[in-house]
Amino acid sequence: MTLIKRVKDRSIKILLGKDSVPRGLFELRNYSRHYKSINFKVGKTDGGFVAVSTNFRYGSIITSGKSAGELDKNIKDAIMTAFEIPSAYAKEADIKRVGQVKKEYAFA
Repeated sequence: MTLIKRVKDRSIKILLGKDSVPRGLFELRNYSRHYKSINFKVGKTDGGFVAVSTNFRYGSIITSGKSAGELDKNIKDAIMTAFEIPSAYAKEADIKRVGQVKKEYAFA
């Protein structure tokens, strides 16, 4: 993530205040109540790994990473991007990997 994006996201959070919540965060919570987790199918490529969502109701989420750790981070970021949540709200989004075999991601 670039420095400019981090500064922009932090600025948005500061300007909105502590009590304000982005609409995407609300939509993410609603999605998790109705549809539970988002599953990903992971495949290997020459340069690392590619993950494609298998049950996302609004299309597909596709991301990649050079290592398993980077892929995990990128999947969480891609989910936040799909819901238009600024990265400064990653803690509030609380996206966690819950499945080892199926690569499920759920929201607290």
